[in-house]
This record gives sequence, C-alpha cells and structure tokens, in this order.
Amino acid sequence: MRHHFSAVWEALQQAFVSLRTNKLRSFLTILGIVIGVMTVIGMVAIIQGLNATMITQLQSMGPHLVQFQKDEAVNFGRPSQEVRMRKPLYYEDAVAIRELSPAILSVSPEAYNFNTTMKYRDQETTELAFAGVEPTFDECNNTFVDSGRFLTDADVEHATFVIVIGDDIARALFPGGVDPIDKMVLANGHKFRVVGKFEKKGTSFGGGSNDRYVVIPIPTFFKLFPDVYRETGVNIATIPRSPELVSAAIDQGTTVLRRRRGLRADQENDFGILTPDNMIETYNQITGAIYLVMIVISSIGLMVGGVGVMNIMLVSVKERTREIGLRKALGARSRDILWQFLIEAVILCGIGGVLGIAVGTLVAMLVKAVSPLPAQVSPGAVIAAISVSSAVGLFFGLYPARKAARQDPILALHYE
Repeated sequence: MRHHFSAVWEALQQAFVSLRTNKLRSFLTILGIVIGVMTVIGMVAIIQGLNATMITQLQSMGPHLVQFQKDEAVNFGRPSQEVRMRKPLYYEDAVAIRELSPAILSVSPEAYNFNTTMKYRDQETTELAFAGVEPTFDECNNTFVDSGRFLTDADVEHATFVIVIGDDIARALFPGGVDPIDKMVLANGHKFRVVGKFEKKGTSFGGGSNDRYVVIPIPTFFKLFPDVYRETGVNIATIPRSPELVSAAIDQGTTVLRRRRGLRADQENDFGILTPDNMIETYNQITGAIYLVMIVISSIGLMVGGVGVMNIMLVSVKERTREIGLRKALGARSRDILWQFLIEAVILCGIGGVLGIAVGTLVAMLVKAVSPLPAQVSPGAVIAAISVSSAVGLFFGLYPARKAARQDPILALHYE
C-alpha cells in the first residue's frame, strides 16, 4: 500500500515537472477543456439563476392560485388562430364559478386595459396595467396594500371612482415620498381618489417591474371601458378552500365553464387554466431543452479538448522515449510508467476544468452585473465540471499512457 502511494506521489511530481517544462504546450492542450467547462458553468449559472427567480416570482402570485382565462396558461410568441378566435370569459362566468364550485373559496374576476395614462399635477406615467377588480383580488393574487385600504364591497356596489396604486406608480406620480392617500389623480381623463398603495413586489425574472399596476372597482371599469371588456373579457383568479382541493377546484371550474360555453365531451377546452405549478413545469421543460443543447455543445468542446490532450500526450511519449527506457532499466515497472502519463493527462484536464470554472463564474457574474439576468453558481455544477474534465483526461490519456508503459526498454534506450 505504501509502495503504491509512493509511486502515485512520484508520478504526480514528475507530471508537474513536465507541465512546468512545457508551459505553452500545456496551456494550448487544456484550452479546449477550459472553453468547454467555461461554457457549461456560465450557462448553468444563468439558467439556475433564472429558474430560482422564476419560481419565486410565480409562487409570489399565490402557491394555490387557479386562474381561468381565454388564452393558454403559457403562451410564447403570437397566439394561434384558434386561440385568437376564442370567445372571452365574462363576468357572468366568474359568478357561475363562485356559485357552482364548492371547492373554491374565493373568486376574483379581473378586467384589464393596458392603454392607459395616469397624471397627478405635472407628473405623468404610462405603460401600466389598469385593472377592474373586486375585493377578493388581494386574497386570490397574494397582493396586499401597505398603506391606506383596499377596495370594499361598497366601492363595487356603488361603482365608486377610487383607485389602489402599485409602488412604481406611487413613486412616478408622487416623487419625494409624498403620501398618495386621498390624492386625486387622472386616469384617461377620469378623476379617481387614491385610497391605497400596494406593497412593493419587485422585479420579475425578465427584469420587468411587478409594481406598475392600479386597480379600480370592476363596475367602474365596465363603465369606462365597455369596448375593452367586450373584446377581452376577464381573467378569473380563484383559490381553493385548502391546498388539497387544488385539483377539485380546477375540475369544478372547468366543468362550469365547459357547460356555459356549450362544449361537447369530445371537444377540448377553449380556455386556458393557469397555476404556478403548470407554469413552473412548462418553464422547466424549456430550460431542460436548453440544458440538453448546452450539454451537446459543451461535449463537443470537451471532446475536441480531449483529442488535443491525447495528441499532445502521444508527442510527449515519443519525445521521452529514452527517458522511459532509462526508467525501466533502473527498475520502474510498466504500471509506474502508466501512472506517470495517466496522472499527467488527468492533471492537465483537471487544471483546464478549474480554469474553466473560474472563467465561467466570472462571465456569469459579469452578466449579472451588467444585465437583469440573474446568475448563481451551484456547488453541484462545480463538482460536475471538475469530475467531467478529470474523466476526459482519464479517458483520452489512457491510450498514450498504455503506449508509454508498453515500450521495450532496450529499444527505448537506443531511440534517437
């Protein structure tokens, strides 16, 4: 056992001596490994950061939210013709779900208009979500006020002109920390009294703000934007009576909507169902495909780097043929020669892996610093990168090491 450890230690020392002697060649040899590992670490860091942020943002909507809407739950790019031709969901659909779905605790119909301008004196802001809602909005969407009050049943019953504003809207219209409560603002030329301000929710995973929205009583919205309501309808956010009833809430809400929309048993739903879980699942499928492409690309880089290591090691074996013959003549066994060259290849690739991790981490941190993209390097990715790079060295270094170990000592000593 001691002899085996001594042989390995000696092989390590000789490997480092060889690497120091041929610095430029060693660097060029590991360059492919560095690039392959750097790509993996950088991409994994960014994707894992996006995943963590995405999950946090979706769960902030309320972990048990079930939302029925005209569009699909997750829609990338332009909706299909079938989706665009669908009939919207309307307020009466939300009322029916509330009355006929015992598993559902609370229902929040929500109508939106995104073409709105708000003013307070000389201050103006645009590009905000302007929503008509009921008092159930805060509970269903896990969104609450931090000053003033939220909408009440009386606001809805009397279609009052009161408004609750998001944190970004408050900062835009009331700079310098001015209290917005009880101030009169203009929204598309209509006067509203600010009765509350939502708590700050921060940025979304794509760098956008979650605080650029305002809400008013939904009957008031219907009065002001009848054409918008007729064309786009409402989204219907719901929460079940308990976490265990999420599936029942989906089933009951779906049954109510299918019956109201006259769908036969053999027809698919002509509406979407959004939950944080199905959005996370879809997002994970997308990032999983990105992971797969990234692995294929980085594998090609590592393969090229591994071939480079093998070629350089074969050159090294040829250059050191007389050294191999001399060592064998002095009593070195084939196993010792094998270990020497194999360890040298593993060290080369291991150094390449460490450098790749360092550069990839720096790239990820740079991206995080200059863009809204998050990034986080996990210990698992670091361990995997070092393991894979060492395995590449072991695999591609085996053939040169065996060739060196099989050298005939007499022929090797006479090699010119």
